[in-house]
Amino acid sequence: MTAFNTISSLMPTGRVLSNESMARHTSFKIGGPAEVFVTPQNTAQLAAVWQACQKAGYPVTVLGGGNNVLVSDAGIKGVVIVTSQMNEIKIEGSIITAGSGTKLCKLAETACNAGLSGLEFAHGIPGTVGGAVYMNAGAYNGEIRNVCESVTVLLPNGEVVCYKKDSLAFGYRTSRFQKEAAIITETSFNLTPKGSDEIKEKMDDLMARRRRTQPLNKKSAGSTFKRPAVPDKYAAKLIDESSLKGFTVGGAQVSTKHAGFVINTGSATAADVLALMEAVREKVYADSGIWLEPEVQMMGF
Repeated sequence: MTAFNTISSLMPTGRVLSNESMARHTSFKIGGPAEVFVTPQNTAQLAAVWQACQKAGYPVTVLGGGNNVLVSDAGIKGVVIVTSQMNEIKIEGSIITAGSGTKLCKLAETACNAGLSGLEFAHGIPGTVGGAVYMNAGAYNGEIRNVCESVTVLLPNGEVVCYKKDSLAFGYRTSRFQKEAAIITETSFNLTPKGSDEIKEKMDDLMARRRRTQPLNKKSAGSTFKRPAVPDKYAAKLIDESSLKGFTVGGAQVSTKHAGFVINTGSATAADVLALMEAVREKVYADSGIWLEPEVQMMGF
């Protein structure tokens, strides 16, 4: 029995695809086919798929919104589980709980409408709750760890566990989930009551700043490199100082608007992006002695 047939037998019709192009599911618009592509709608379906994959020995890759990833031109072997349909939002007092596939912009807007402050910084971050928690996403002096109350995960044995904020090991663009076999299913955020108009004003201001400074209309994976662990040093500034704005390899280019972004000009391959990233790292290191670390997550390599 093939992986496709095995997973299809567990899921409703239309939830499982074979050899699905990952270029359709990433913000870079790059990537070869996923051998099996599945979109569970709830934790029960997710657990059934993961258990079946473990039993059969199929490799598993978990994806949220596909916004901070670069997928290999060869695609991804095994089963790609996409959590985008697990997107329910619940509000109880100042606690807002969202499924891992919930888009951050939708979560921030829902919190705003409920008069809950704390997620304004997340409004313009492309991606989903699961990915944001996994990476401890942040922007404009805000980070997920500042508002995260608890994270519920599915473990390989099928057990569902809730981790409280003090045990999440958040750091700069990291969390415990980068080192553990667990799939995030939902997250609760502890927010602060405030007037919706005031919250919206801040979200609009941050979004306007993004539009002025970032290539939001281009195909990219957001910030390509992490902030260096050197005081007062930033990846974009270092790249700019190395005169790399507009530097191009194939269809991949360092954005002329924001040097921290690598963009797909229309025909970029994953190989183009990797070659460009390596060239940038080497030039910046030669000029500054600082070795940039990728923030983009690599899949299928």
